Amino acid sequence: MKHILFFIIIIGIASKSYGQNEFSSKFKAIPPKNISPKIKKVIPPETDIPPTYTPNVFKSPEITPPRSVLKIGEASTINMTPKNEFANPGDVYMNKMEKDLSKTLVREGLKEDSRFLVKIDVNFGEIRTESEFFVIKYRDFGQIDGDLAKATMNGSIVQERLLMKENYQEFKIFLKEGINTFEIEALNKGALGGNTAEFQIYDDKEKLIKSDYWENWDAGVKGKFVIIKE
Repeated sequence: MKHILFFIIIIGIASKSYGQNEFSSKFKAIPPKNISPKIKKVIPPETDIPPTYTPNVFKSPEITPPRSVLKIGEASTINMTPKNEFANPGDVYMNKMEKDLSKTLVREGLKEDSRFLVKIDVNFGEIRTESEFFVIKYRDFGQIDGDLAKATMNGSIVQERLLMKENYQEFKIFLKEGINTFEIEALNKGALGGNTAEFQIYDDKEKLIKSDYWENWDAGVKGKFVIIKE
């Protein structure tokens, strides 16, 4: 009887131990639930904002950095005069050539221009002769623009109004013994510029004594001839 009871006790203990081991091996722990709030990461969209730079005004070719202080007597090199970037350098030389050409044309009687007027009297020099009289021929060697002149001999009027034309006109002056003073005075300026004329002087033998001209005279300018009759 004791053996049977002992056997039952052993079987009970073994059954209990087996049940605990089976339950222990099959048990799995459940992890705790995460209840903290989820934070969604927001990535800002890309934009096309251009980069900004600090301007440097001294990089401009027209602007130079100012010098700190000018020395006494030193002139500033800053030029405030505006430049014409489209100007043609050849225009400067063309303008000079045109001015020189204009002066030459005026001097040769091919052009009249009030900018180059002769304002002082002209001495045509001294003439010695045995002739009784002189024949004075005159004409306008420039453009015909109404040039007028007056002729006097020893202070007396010989021709009060000489109108310069394209072809020669003429008049006579009679000489006295000794010194004679013959003068031609410009009475006006022509419509195109100063008073211009060419003249020729012949003796009583029709010999050419002198030829000359006056160019671009202002009104009131006189041309003087000293004629000595021997």
